[in-house]
Amino acid sequence: MTAPREVRRLAERSRPGRADLDAVLDAGLVGTLSTVVEGAPWVVPMLYARDGDRLLLHGSTGAGALRHVAAGAPAALSVVHLDGIVVAHTTFDSSANYRSAVVYGTLRPITDPEEKRAALTRVSDAVLPGRDAEVRPMTGREVAATQVMAMEVRDGDWVVKVRTGGPGEPDEPTDAWTGVVPLRTVADEPLPDPGGGRPVPPSVRERVRRGASAV
Repeated sequence: MTAPREVRRLAERSRPGRADLDAVLDAGLVGTLSTVVEGAPWVVPMLYARDGDRLLLHGSTGAGALRHVAAGAPAALSVVHLDGIVVAHTTFDSSANYRSAVVYGTLRPITDPEEKRAALTRVSDAVLPGRDAEVRPMTGREVAATQVMAMEVRDGDWVVKVRTGGPGEPDEPTDAWTGVVPLRTVADEPLPDPGGGRPVPPSVRERVRRGASAV
């Protein structure tokens, strides 16, 4: 397997294993998709799901920028998890604990209706496991109105960086408090739609059980 792209800044935080990449991607729900449209930067947060060696994304067929990347423009998807604030002896030395990944490539439109349905189910399951079985199937019109794209995860076209642990030793002793403020994202108790009256379904309970991450 080809090594990922070289990390020059803080190279010791680089993680070269494909399992490291999958772990960061699978723990997330939202990534930031970036490209260039007519000479200007274009960035948008998007729900995504990893399906083996590809990333699945979707949006409206009416979104012009999505049509641009679907036509083969180079793109990148970044995902980051902020795990803690590292409080050092000085503000200069303070940092953060994090896991991040950037995947580079192009997006291929999925046009086959059945493949589109399967991809949309995969994205839905990443957010609400099993929800697809609790509601009516998507109509043909809904499928046609949805732009579904796949980005292949290719050897050498991704970067993973991770920082863990506490602050480093100071150049000179100080009396400042040092340590780590852990951060995490949680899923709270579901809030039913007023007047619904139905019990919370298994898909929503499973999301709460797993927390706000995708794993």
